[in-house]
Amino acid sequence: MAAKIVIIDDDSDILEASSLVLKAKGYEVLTAQNPEDGLKLVKESSPDLIILDVIMVEPDDGFFLAQRLRKEGFTIPILMYTSVSKSTGLQFGIGELVPVDDFIEKPISPELLIAKVEKFLKVRTEN
Repeated sequence: MAAKIVIIDDDSDILEASSLVLKAKGYEVLTAQNPEDGLKLVKESSPDLIILDVIMVEPDDGFFLAQRLRKEGFTIPILMYTSVSKSTGLQFGIGELVPVDDFIEKPISPELLIAKVEKFLKVRTEN
């Protein structure tokens, strides 16, 4: 059975490109374009991995959604798309404030995306 991945990003080009790359590798991909629909999709679909953009309607939507998912008990790995550190020079640490498992810088390299997705799905299937 194919692993299920939910991608939450307000950029339809990113959603389409990410979906194409992941579907080509045999993953089931579901998408949402805002935090509210994304939260609903995660609750309804029980994905194996969540890919989440930092900036959607608000500059910190991704952070707040990641925090909410963790507070609601979701332990699904979260991979966060970000262009923030490139544009601002900020570096984010992984932890309580940003409860995600890893980051991918935009523009997204398909090879890096697949490598990170496979890493998290392999870890998840081993547990």
